[in-house]
Amino acid sequence: MRVQDLLTEALAVATGPVVAVLTERYETNLRWAANALTTNAEVHARSLSVTATAEVDGGTAVATVAADLVDVSEVAALVAAAEAAARSASPADEPVPFVPDDGQGRLDFEEDPATTSVETLATVASGLGRAFAQAETDGHLLYGFAEHVVETVYLASSTGLRRRGVDPEGRLELNGKSADLARSGWVGQQTRTFTDVDVDALYAEVSTRLGWARRTVELPPGRYETLLPPGTVADLMVYASWTASARDAEDGSNVYAAGEGRTRVGERLTPLPLTLLSDPAWPGEETLPFVASTMSTDGTSFSFDQGLDVGQVRWLDDGVLTELVRNRGHGAATDRPATPAAHNLVMDGGGTATLEEMIASTERGLLLTCFWYIREVDPERLLLTGLTRDGVYLVEHGEVVAAVNNFRWNESPVELLGRVTEVGAAVPVLCREWNDYITKTVMPPLRVPDFNMSTVSQAF
Repeated sequence: MRVQDLLTEALAVATGPVVAVLTERYETNLRWAANALTTNAEVHARSLSVTATAEVDGGTAVATVAADLVDVSEVAALVAAAEAAARSASPADEPVPFVPDDGQGRLDFEEDPATTSVETLATVASGLGRAFAQAETDGHLLYGFAEHVVETVYLASSTGLRRRGVDPEGRLELNGKSADLARSGWVGQQTRTFTDVDVDALYAEVSTRLGWARRTVELPPGRYETLLPPGTVADLMVYASWTASARDAEDGSNVYAAGEGRTRVGERLTPLPLTLLSDPAWPGEETLPFVASTMSTDGTSFSFDQGLDVGQVRWLDDGVLTELVRNRGHGAATDRPATPAAHNLVMDGGGTATLEEMIASTERGLLLTCFWYIREVDPERLLLTGLTRDGVYLVEHGEVVAAVNNFRWNESPVELLGRVTEVGAAVPVLCREWNDYITKTVMPPLRVPDFNMSTVSQAF
């Protein structure tokens, strides 16, 4: 049965207003360990989420129920479950009607889902063959995976709204270790097609980092001048964007609050000309141009906004906080526009220096590889803690001279922006900690004069 017919069935059996989102997912992947491919797979999955509303005591309630879908006979039960969940839910705080039909999404709604296959990773497999052979010669062991996912999202609403979007994304992680497992290095790359992935270059970078670690130096906790590569910057900025709720700021419960119901919008967060934005049409980082939540949500989220157009939003412009995340209900209540975030994130500060050039201009400092196990400590400051992993290096007189021990760090991304002294050239990058959730980021390297390494970590 065509996926569009499944959505038609969902709307037909509904007893009230609903939005149905069907996701057709095709995935192919390769995995490897100790210089040998271990598995490859092709996966096809189909899931349906249904968002329903119901009139309850005190107002309108909303609920979303999602499940993998095998047969059309399961559609009616899923719709019934969503409607039952809505009837038993508490009233939403700021309900609005579902997004009306604008007629714009019907042009490609009838098209078939996009797909991927193992052939997409053929050049990666051949590149890995060469890398494995070189690693054996160099005394290195390689571990990692490559994954390509293509999701086609169809949305149909009882208001008549119809939307379709294709969202391809890929990632490759390559971890290299010395034969005695005493040294470790990591590189990663995001991609939409894998035609731009050069495994030979990725292995060369891992090999360089393992070479840096032949000499090791123990350093104590403290504040160090630190070069943050683009991937670590992405991990910090992604979390800063995830917590940028306008409603929470007005309630005084996040870092963007200014007290007495006010927010920090309009405040300069950094003296540098940094811009942070999300844009579903950003070249090379394209993503779904409409809201399509497939998770159970409540009335404070974008439940009522399924199918809403997503455009470019500048969260930070020339160093000034300019916008926060806001759904339609809260926008109507505060006379502000809805600002859903696209599933990508771009930061630029006009810098032109590469990370290598920033290393060359460093008298003494630390160069990180990536972050791991990031957790929130204090939401009102957005104070985060985490670990360094797979390589922290000592830079002296413009050269990397040794690896140092790992650290636990404590920093607020927002406070850190105010202390950055140099911004390099923005590049597409794969973050390490959050790449299960977001791969499409463009970030610059940053120089921080006093990054807080709070304790020494035994993490490898």
